[in-house]
Amino acid sequence: MAKPDQRFGPTRRIGDLVVALRPLSPAAPWLGAWRTLAAAPAFDNLFYHPDFAIPAAGPFGSGVRVMLVGDRAPEEPGLRLLALWPIRVTRRRWGLPLAIGWMHPFGVFGVPLLDGDDPATALAALFSGLDAVGQRRAMLTHVPTRGAFADLLAGWAAAAGTRRTPFWAHARALLDLTGRSEAERAAYLGHLSARRRRRLRQSRERLEADTPLAFDTARTPGAVAAALDDFIALEGAGWKGRTGAATALACRPDEAAFVAAAVAAFAARGAMRIDRLHRDGRSLASALTFATRGRVWCLKIAFDEAAARDSPGAQHLHHLTRSLIDDPAVTVADSCAPPDFFLAETFWAERLPLAHVLVETRAGDRFYGLGVRLESLRAAAVRAVKRWRGRDKPAAEAE
Repeated sequence: MAKPDQRFGPTRRIGDLVVALRPLSPAAPWLGAWRTLAAAPAFDNLFYHPDFAIPAAGPFGSGVRVMLVGDRAPEEPGLRLLALWPIRVTRRRWGLPLAIGWMHPFGVFGVPLLDGDDPATALAALFSGLDAVGQRRAMLTHVPTRGAFADLLAGWAAAAGTRRTPFWAHARALLDLTGRSEAERAAYLGHLSARRRRRLRQSRERLEADTPLAFDTARTPGAVAAALDDFIALEGAGWKGRTGAATALACRPDEAAFVAAAVAAFAARGAMRIDRLHRDGRSLASALTFATRGRVWCLKIAFDEAAARDSPGAQHLHHLTRSLIDDPAVTVADSCAPPDFFLAETFWAERLPLAHVLVETRAGDRFYGLGVRLESLRAAAVRAVKRWRGRDKPAAEAE
């Protein structure tokens, strides 16, 4: 093996594998290997897919580096990646060095990309890589606390004899069609109450008092680009645009450029949809949804606040849910919504339990107990501030 170029960051050999820490860069020579891993990982993650992560580096990537596990140094041709995890190594959280999984306002799932054939070896090598570069503790952000990944993490920690502690436990709405027959999929919305069905019917009648509603899905690159422009205008006309909210694309040119690039990349390979509810050519609600194999990610939704009393957002999500149910390629839809987001939880009955998980690496961490106490205090302080501030979003957002 050629000697790795240390100018790019630490490179360590662990058995037959090579672990490296590299800058997040669109010019990285290992981008092709990243794409290959992201196409069929053990656990899909939109936010760590290169077509999403590389554009996101513009507004959100300062200080982010990528932990890589492969069969050779990342700069060598023929690289096969087994694991990839974007992280920041920071002291800002507690004053102690901490490797923390990359998260940002548009990145709310933090499971590393792991080899689909042998995720256990990939995860173990990832944590061994942290040891090799001197990191004794890490925090996985927004990872499931139940299911296959949680079991994998628990198995590694038990085998390694290390500690792990969850923080910030929360859950968000999920549409899970896994293993359902065609008839069971068709009956999915049967959980809606008679009262909810009546309200949906009444709001639709009000919205269609003069002109029928239409629901359509943009999928081709050209149609998606036009629908994205319409989405940004619709969102910008609401309270997010008026107040300059952090998630309003019209108010954040760098973030709008990132979303446009990610949307275009996914649309180019048929993995993007923008669903629009409209009346007489005017959009009432719209949503951006990305696909990674059978999993789709409903990243953002916007609706016309002038029609809020007639619940266009609820009508839109009702139509979107039926459209996803009718698509045999879809098995799971992640709302990407904050906890207790009423609109998503009305239609999607399942919940995805998540937390940030502090992990001690195999080398041991004599400050682990201190880190747990500091994170507990930080969490309590943040919750107290939120209670004091109350909900500062207009009620109309939740319909």
